Amino acid sequence: MNIPAGVFKTECLKLMDEVARTGRILVITKHGKPVAQLTPIPADSASLFGYMKSTVTIEGDIVSATDETWHALSGGENHLFESLPKKSHTRKRISKK
Repeated sequence: MNIPAGVFKTECLKLMDEVARTGRILVITKHGKPVAQLTPIPADSASLFGYMKSTVTIEGDIVSATDETWHALSGGENHLFESLPKKSHTRKRISKK
């Protein structure tokens, strides 16, 4: 069902109730061109909260430190930054008059 934006503006609450009751999609138009769509929310929509419960299993200790060397602390990745241009940290002074 298509409806002009001006009509939608004046009858918004009534149209929202109608969409909820009938389940039909309402297309709102400006100068005959569709610009928005009002659709009903499915009645059986379940919450997304917790939908993946019991789908992941944790094996082993995930809290304790590992025996692997962390390159950020050992400097093992410093070579990645050597080719980057050096930034100039000088600021231009603006003279006050």
